[in-house]
Amino acid sequence: MSEKPLQKQARLQSLDVFRGITIAGMILVNNPGTWSHIYPPLEHAKWNGCTPTDLIFPFFLFIVGVAITLSLSKRKERGDDQKDLMLNILRRSAILFVLGLVLASFPFFPLAEHFPEIRIPGVLQRIAVVYLISSFLFLKMSVKNLAYLGGGILIFYWLIMTLLPVPGVGAANLEPTTNLAAWLDNLLLHGHLWKSTKVWDPEGILSTLPAIGTAILGIMTGDWLRREHEPKTKALWMFFWANVLLAAGYVWSGFFPLNKSLWTSSYVLYTGGLALHFLTMCYWIIDVLGYKKWAKPFTVYGMNAITVFFLSGIIGRIMYMIKLTNSAGVEVNLKTYLFDSIFLSIFDPINASLAWALTYIFIWLGLMWILYAKKIFIKV
Repeated sequence: MSEKPLQKQARLQSLDVFRGITIAGMILVNNPGTWSHIYPPLEHAKWNGCTPTDLIFPFFLFIVGVAITLSLSKRKERGDDQKDLMLNILRRSAILFVLGLVLASFPFFPLAEHFPEIRIPGVLQRIAVVYLISSFLFLKMSVKNLAYLGGGILIFYWLIMTLLPVPGVGAANLEPTTNLAAWLDNLLLHGHLWKSTKVWDPEGILSTLPAIGTAILGIMTGDWLRREHEPKTKALWMFFWANVLLAAGYVWSGFFPLNKSLWTSSYVLYTGGLALHFLTMCYWIIDVLGYKKWAKPFTVYGMNAITVFFLSGIIGRIMYMIKLTNSAGVEVNLKTYLFDSIFLSIFDPINASLAWALTYIFIWLGLMWILYAKKIFIKV
């Protein structure tokens, strides 16, 4: 069959569902009732390794890559001016980055007064940078050349992280505070890093480079989904390449461990393979077989993904600001008050913590459903 991309195609609902599941997962792991009681799969790996929680962020960047292809391809085919496209990409990236800074600084306003203590890297900030660079690359390069570039990035990152000496430390290493990425974060962003470490950041500068590789995998997948092949053929090849990526990532992890904080090259391939598996499953069930009703809640989440991520983060912070007096006469924040008086009165601590997170997901689902029903989709 021809490999000419399709000029017109229906919206890929499976991608919206995948995005919605991923965002729901983000809210789940970011909002336990208490950080002292969490089921292990809902925590990040302490350092090397990969838990289900460690899949969420790379899944989202993979989705960003798929969306880049589906969105920008249509605009290129319409003959949209490339300068206008690049300005729009730059605008969207800037908004995402600023929203990330707002989340990092809230409620410490005005921002200028508190800037010396504000964390600059973050989830939305990394999404912004990866989206910006990946989109520009997509506009300027063929997908084939992008694939070569992505592979080159992963090899380059592996080499510099494992061979390049760390200034002031010595030999190359992959330890939390003494690796090359930590050194660069501390050099360029000292005082603006993740508060739990203060000397390195899980969304730091150097580790954003291989994160672009994750988006490139998504771009390649989006390009494949636009090809003139039968859906069954598309799904079979996606399944095949998902397994290739998984195997390659697993083998590479033997000498460059899976590590989300460093976003190691093996982690890119391994999580990319799992993301491709997940999208293939959604694509087959939803877009090919047509089983869509079960996925409606995730579609609702997926259509306003950034909105619900941002607002749920803001409200979570506001609950810490509101103070109430509990039955013991002790002043506590609103979240603690509700968690202790409602959830802990029903469940043991670890299940109460999970119940809080699930309740939070359902509350936001209801709010997003109102927007969905009114056809309000807030796009950055």
